[in-house]
Amino acid sequence: MNLRVLRTELVRSAAPWAGLVVLVSASLFLYAIPGNWWEGSTRWTGQWTSLALWTRVLLAYLWPVAAGIGALYGLRDHRSRMPELLAATPRPGWQRAATPAAAIALALIAGFGALLLWGGVLVVLGPATYAHAGWLPISAVALLALVAAAVFGMGVARALPSPLTPPAVAVLFFAANVVLMQQADSELPTTRVGSHLLSQLSPAVAEPRQVLLTLTGAVHLGQTLWLLGLLGTGFALLSATGRRGRLLAVVPVLTGAVLALLVLPGDARGSYRIDPAAASPVCDGPVCVTEVHRGRLDALAPPATRALEVLGTVLGEDAPRRVREETALRAVGEERRLDPATVLVDFEDPRIGTAVGDQLLRRLVGEGLAPSCRAATSRESVSDEVLVVQSVLASWALGTFRPIEGDVYDRDAYRASALESWKRFTALPPDRQRARAAEIRSDALGCELARPEDLAGGAR
Repeated sequence: MNLRVLRTELVRSAAPWAGLVVLVSASLFLYAIPGNWWEGSTRWTGQWTSLALWTRVLLAYLWPVAAGIGALYGLRDHRSRMPELLAATPRPGWQRAATPAAAIALALIAGFGALLLWGGVLVVLGPATYAHAGWLPISAVALLALVAAAVFGMGVARALPSPLTPPAVAVLFFAANVVLMQQADSELPTTRVGSHLLSQLSPAVAEPRQVLLTLTGAVHLGQTLWLLGLLGTGFALLSATGRRGRLLAVVPVLTGAVLALLVLPGDARGSYRIDPAAASPVCDGPVCVTEVHRGRLDALAPPATRALEVLGTVLGEDAPRRVREETALRAVGEERRLDPATVLVDFEDPRIGTAVGDQLLRRLVGEGLAPSCRAATSRESVSDEVLVVQSVLASWALGTFRPIEGDVYDRDAYRASALESWKRFTALPPDRQRARAAEIRSDALGCELARPEDLAGGAR
C-alpha cells in the first residue's frame, strides 16, 4: 500500500469524519448524560479497568454507528460512477480496497484512542493507585470491533450499492446488539449456556459494578476471532470483483463465529474474574483493603481498629478479629459469605464508601454485631430494618444512641423506628442485653437477621 496515497485518502476523503463522530458522540454521552459512569469507585475515570469497561459499554451504540459510517464511505465509488472503470484496471481488487479500509481504520483508532487518552489522563490525575496493563486487551478488542464494523459496512455497501444500505447496515448492527445484549447475564447467576454464549458476540459489555472485576482471557480471544472474521468478510466483499468472490466472502465471518463459540465461556462466571493483583491485600495490622483501594487504608484503619476493640469488649472471645475488604465474586442479589472472625467492608456500599469519623465507626460496629448477608451497592439495596438493627446495637456497644446515616426510604420513619427499638432494647437488664446481642449476631451469621421489633426478644 502506497503511503502517499493513504495520506491523500486521509486528507481529502471523508474518512477522518468517522473518528470525529466516534469521539464527539462518545464524549457527549459521557458528559451530557448523568449516569453510573460518574459514581462510586467504578466511575469511568476512577481506575484503568473501569475506564476500559465503560468505553466498551459505549459500543452498544458506537458499533452500529461505525458500521453505518463505513457503509456510507463505501458508496463513494458508486456515487462517482467509477466501479466499471476500476474493474477494468489491472490493479488487484485487494490493493484498491486496502487504502480506504486503512484510512477509515486509522481514523476510528484515532478517535476512540483520543477518548481513551483523555480518560487515562483523568485516571492519572485522580485517586487511582493501581497501575497495570490488564485494561489494554479490553480496549484493544473495542478498537478491533469498530474497525471490523466499519470495513464490513464498506464491503456490504460495495456489494449492495444503494442509498438505503448505510441506514440498513446501522439498523442491522443496532438490532443485533440489542438482541445479543438482552441475552447477556451481567449479574453472574446460573444462566442458560447458549444465551450467554451468543451474547458475547456483541463487543459491548455490561456496566461495571465492582472495581475488582475484569474480563477473562477466553473472552478476549473469542471476541478477537469473531471480529477478525467479520473484518475479513468485510474486506473480501470490498475487494471482490465478481459473484463468486462475494459468495466466498462469507467464509471468514462464519469461520470466526464458529471458532469464537468454541472458545468463549459458556456462562457468566467464566467471562468475569477477580483481578488477583488488584485484589491483593494491603494491611495495617488487622485491617486490610485491596491494592486498588490502597489509598483508603489510612482513613479506614483507625476507626476499624477502634471498632474491633469495641466488639471485643461486648462480645468477648466470639468477637471478630479483623476487618477486610470483600473480594468474592458474587452475583447481584446473591448472599455474601460471612465469616464470624471478619467484618466485611465493601466500598461499593455508599454507607461505607462515604462514611467518615463516628459514622464510619458505627457502621463497622453495626456490621460486626449484625452482619447482613445482603450487600448494599448501587445495584442492590438493603432493607431499612437492617440499618435500624445495626444502629441500635452499635449505639448499645458505643454507649450513646445515634442512628447510622444512610439512604433510607423515609428518614423520619427510620429515626422513629430506631429510637423506639433503642428504648425497648435498653429497657432489658444488662446481662439480657449482652445475651440478646450475641443471639442476634449468631442468627445474622446464618442469614437470619432480626427485625427491629425482635431486638428485645419478641416473637419471630
